[in-house]
Order: sequence, then C-alpha cells, then structure tokens
Amino acid sequence: MTKGKKITACIVAGVIAAALAIVFANRRLPVTLRGSVLRQDVDVNKQLPLADVEITAINGLGSGKAKSDASGFFSLTLPKGLRRRQPVVLQFRRKDYKSLDWDDYISDKLYVARMIPLHQETIAESHTDAAVSNPRIRYSVKSTAEANIGSAVKVFQVANKGNTPCDNHPPCAPGGKWKATVNTQSIDAGVGNEFRNARVSCIAGPCAFTKIDLENFTAERRHFNVSVRNWSDTTTFIFEAEVVHPMTSDLVRETYPVIFGRALNFSLPASAEGPSIEAEVGGEAIVFPLGPSLFLRWADCHMSPDRDQSRNYRCELKRGYQFR
Repeated sequence: MTKGKKITACIVAGVIAAALAIVFANRRLPVTLRGSVLRQDVDVNKQLPLADVEITAINGLGSGKAKSDASGFFSLTLPKGLRRRQPVVLQFRRKDYKSLDWDDYISDKLYVARMIPLHQETIAESHTDAAVSNPRIRYSVKSTAEANIGSAVKVFQVANKGNTPCDNHPPCAPGGKWKATVNTQSIDAGVGNEFRNARVSCIAGPCAFTKIDLENFTAERRHFNVSVRNWSDTTTFIFEAEVVHPMTSDLVRETYPVIFGRALNFSLPASAEGPSIEAEVGGEAIVFPLGPSLFLRWADCHMSPDRDQSRNYRCELKRGYQFR
C-alpha cells in the first residue's frame, strides 16, 4: 500500500470512529420531550395554558412521566435506550378534561397538545350558574417617606507636628517621608435615623497636607465613618450632613383583570403583597384573599413568575359559576 493510500485509510478510519462515538454517546444520553398543554378552543384567546396535567410517554422499551406547570409547560425525560424517531404514545390526563392519547415519534420538536373540556361553554348562559361580576385586584406595596429632622455638624482636629521624619514608623505621609497622624471618627445619626448628603472638609490648618483615607456609610446609613491623615501641623475638619427619619407605610393599589372566556388573567409587580380579588358573587360583594395556596371557592388559580420576579396569575372558573 502506498503512503498516500495509507493516509487516506487512516482519515477514513478516524471519521468512522468519530461518527460511531457520537452515535453511541447519543444512545447513552436520555431524550427529553418538551411541550405545552392548552385548552382546545377555536378562539386563540381562549386557548388557556393548563396546569397540573399528568403526561405519560409510553414506548415498548419504557415510559416516562411529567406534570405541566402554571404556564402549561412540561419537560419529560425518557429512560435511557429510547432514541429519536422511535414511536411513542403521549397520554394527557387532567380532571374535567377529556383524556388525550397522542401517537407520535420521539423528537426534539415542541409538542403542543390541546385538551377538550368535558363541559364546553355555550353561548346561552345557564340561569342556575352563580354570576361572578366586576372583579378587580387589590394588593399593597411598601412606600417609604422621609421626614427631615435637622442636620448634623461635627468639628474634629487631626493633631500633628510637621516636618518630622517618619523613619518607617507608620502612619506616614504618602511616599513615606514625613510622620503622620490618622484620626478616625464614627458619627451616629441616632436610633431610626439616617444621614443624607454627608461631606467632610478641611477648614483650618495646612489642609494641603491632608488626605481623607476613608469615608463611608454603614449598611443602614445610621453611622458615617471617616478617617483623615495629616502629615503637617494640626488641621481642623468639619463633618456636615442632613438627618432624616425614614417612615414605611403600605399603599393599597387596584388593577383590573382581563377576562377571556372562563379565565381571569392579571399580573402583579414583584413588590406586591397580600393580593386579593374583590368581586360580586351571586350579587354580593366579597373580598377573596388569594393566600399562598391561591384558593378560591369559585375558581382554580395558578401563578407563574417572570424573569423580573413579577407574577402572572390565571384563574379559571369552576363549574357552577359564570362571568357576567
């Protein structure tokens, strides 16, 4: 075999080995199916995401299970050994919806399933259904106000004698030639108070030979720390700031939901607290706190967070209730 043929054979063998390695690696990795479950409706505005749908993927070699979240999304990991292009039956089960069995193939596509409710809406509303009307959302947010209670002034000296060699005995002047003095002060605004617009300045003495090494607030802004270095004769500094007293209160706000079919949709900012729904149910105005469990006697509610920590809510009416 010639040298050229040997090189060609080596290249072909390498390509085949790499391809086989990829194939075997893919066989070992489990396959994940991703999709969403919606309510079937000809009006796209009423194709609501369905939460808590139990999804089962069945194949002759194994099965996997998952449950949809508040946005209808599901992620179902199949057992090892199942590969793409193999047949699979996806079963979707949820209370008050017809069972759905979907014959398909294992793939990396997005699976969007639509389930038919057992009790379809009709144009004519039932007279026996309790009416839910005039819904609005109430929540509170923290609001902070500040009362200016005065100003703070403190005068302090940094005593030192100029033209004294440092001789490597800190503290020293920048460059290390002259002996220096460092005066550190911690100034307190008082219990429950905070400083605003704090500033430190030299008002007397050879200010040109001073340096502010440190000036900062503590986390609660009640204390201000300052450290001043002086390498000449005594200097005088002054600290000045406004003193405020923060006051926090709850502001109640209202927003109105959007209703599509039998679902009520609304979103709240990340700072919202204590959300509740105020509505007229059966002609009586009632406030329904949502609480952590999102329980309402007339609707099933789900919440999904956004990336900015705001929250999206969707409440679907239970049987026996109708929006009017």
